[in-house]
Amino acid sequence: MKHLLFIIGLCTLIVSESIGQKPNIIYLMADDQNLLSVGCYGNTEVSTPNMDKIGNQGAIFMKHYNTTSICMASRANVFTGMYEFKTGTNFDHGNMKPEVWEKSYPVLLREAGYFTAFAGKLGFEVDELGLCADDFDMWGGGPGQTNYPTKNNPSMAKYADKFPHSTLSYGAFGQDVIREAVKQDKPFCLSISFKAPHRPVQPDPKFDDVYAGKTFTKPANFGREAGEHMSKQSKQGRQYARFHGWKYDTNYDEVMAKYYQLIYGIDVAVGMIMGELEKQGIADNTVIIYTSDNGYICGSHGYGSKVLPMEESSHAPLMIFDPRSKTAGKKLRCAALTGNIDFAPTILDLAGLSIPENMDGKSLAPLLDNPNQNIHEYLAFINTWGVVPTQSLSCITKDWKYTYWWYGDDEITPTEELYNLESDVLEMNNLSKDPESEYALKDMRKKYDSILKHWKKEAVSYNNYQQYVTLFDRSIPWEQKKFTKSKKTNESNH
Repeated sequence: MKHLLFIIGLCTLIVSESIGQKPNIIYLMADDQNLLSVGCYGNTEVSTPNMDKIGNQGAIFMKHYNTTSICMASRANVFTGMYEFKTGTNFDHGNMKPEVWEKSYPVLLREAGYFTAFAGKLGFEVDELGLCADDFDMWGGGPGQTNYPTKNNPSMAKYADKFPHSTLSYGAFGQDVIREAVKQDKPFCLSISFKAPHRPVQPDPKFDDVYAGKTFTKPANFGREAGEHMSKQSKQGRQYARFHGWKYDTNYDEVMAKYYQLIYGIDVAVGMIMGELEKQGIADNTVIIYTSDNGYICGSHGYGSKVLPMEESSHAPLMIFDPRSKTAGKKLRCAALTGNIDFAPTILDLAGLSIPENMDGKSLAPLLDNPNQNIHEYLAFINTWGVVPTQSLSCITKDWKYTYWWYGDDEITPTEELYNLESDVLEMNNLSKDPESEYALKDMRKKYDSILKHWKKEAVSYNNYQQYVTLFDRSIPWEQKKFTKSKKTNESNH
């Protein structure tokens, strides 16, 4: 009996030591932060020292895309590692189903012994389960868009006196999670989804002086003239109107100063979290992932907001620092094509867990040691939200982007867009009718059709996703396509 107890005790010790050696994982996500708002991506007019530190110590991903550029769907992609048509989750469509959530990375990590925590904007709800607060060991999340005043976020209200603006309250929450996980001697996974820099424009007044009176260089594709060649379909939604409505045309410097100020607040919060890792002596075993749920157009091509497949909206920052990697500290830039469907597989892989077969994404962990390899040949970029003409499907490779705009009416004809991202990252030349690009067009059409074939095979049977198999089919005339729309959602809220 003593011998049996000794064996049991030894096994328990081995398991305990194994868990203790697992890395801590921090996933930080901004809301509507574009690529050019981060210093390590080449913008010398912004101040993001802590974000830059993550990138420069680890890897800066140069070809990272959000496979759906709207917060609810993008966040569902992140948690589940699947494309939108498999999560079944987006505005105008419906909530996530419990069976989908059960295979999300927070649930799987907690089952494996991780201490899990979430704060900020979850972005979606799960049928019968709501916000799933009980699936985390520490909870600071909230419904809907959440609020900038900390006191208005019930789960974060205890931080309101010291941190009245929610951005820094999330930094404080992160510090508390780290301390609690260390106290419990558990590996942890901390996920924070900042509200910033999502509208309304309410930056922390604590940082009013950071960009006061500053002027900013407009991108080379700024303004309406730079968007004349883009599809008529893309001009039918709020994105086109917001170039004027949000005053990019008349008040660019002030608009961008407030945008960058919101992001500066995130950077300070990131610094709070990184500082606590050092204080607790666990920085060398903690992986930090920093990204955004989508990009932001900010006046390029004469558009504002997000959603559309153009680079400014679909392309987003991603920096990952794994201090255990042999390449740590070498300021790596990774040119591999990556997507937000890759985060769940990556986090599970880092934790030493198997990646469920249902996930579309791939682990990014191998790229940290060898940034020159590839994990995707192409990715889908999906928009099934908003006014009907703007809904479309795109195929993206490292060098090309193809979009099929299926919608047509008496004034608009279905059309294609093809951009060579290697030579034309500003997307100023639509090559879909260029004879010299015919081979590339045929190749991208073939890849696009493969995505649609995957959609047809794997899409959920609910929330109106099956209809897009017909709508996005290039071989079916638009006159033969019927569109079924679920309940209307107020566009201004997202």
